Amino acid sequence: MRRSRDVLVADGLVSAPAATRQLLAPVRRASLRVAREEMVAVLGRSGMGKSALLALCGGLERPEKGRVFVDGRDLAALGEAERERFLQRTVGWVFQNPQLVPVLTAEENVALAMRIAGETEVEAVRTTQAALEAVGLDGRAKRLANELSRGERQRVALARALVKAPALVIADEPTAQLDTRTGAEILGLLREAARSEVAILFSTHDEAEAAAADRVLVMSDGVLSEA
Repeated sequence: MRRSRDVLVADGLVSAPAATRQLLAPVRRASLRVAREEMVAVLGRSGMGKSALLALCGGLERPEKGRVFVDGRDLAALGEAERERFLQRTVGWVFQNPQLVPVLTAEENVALAMRIAGETEVEAVRTTQAALEAVGLDGRAKRLANELSRGERQRVALARALVKAPALVIADEPTAQLDTRTGAEILGLLREAARSEVAILFSTHDEAEAAAADRVLVMSDGVLSEA
């Protein structure tokens, strides 16, 4: 059976009160699609609902209304354990804060994601080396996370997202705390990932960064629209 081009399909999303309690601005109305090899930006100022939207699309939050399909699976139709296993393998996340374990090396941080996903130690090491090479950090693999620069830590976070060969990568303002040059490098790495049949959805408040995407969606007061 031929796989659908659309990796992410979100229809009529409205965020549940739980998302608001976590200090995320609410999603009032949002529908979107992201296809394989496509890079889509969600553009908007802080407090417009971008993070809440991404949390719904990636299964971190459940919507009050609407449906989310990831790689052909309806998230609402999955049991809790099955949903967690599916999202663990299918969606890679990159956040503003890389959220690395500071006392582990770059290599160990990435391999940890594979071990949590159930891979053997041998396979985790093999895929980790390939992922770090892909983001240009193979020469820094043995350095502790707290010895790396901010940009290098974000590269490790990206390698951690990509190491599972996900169908979808969601990046929530991945360049927000980086200088312009380093931010452009991170966006370039996301573009390279898209060329490998990964669907990329990222948020930004910067119009110039959004212009690097194939399509731009605008989030304003919780409502998503085409740019």
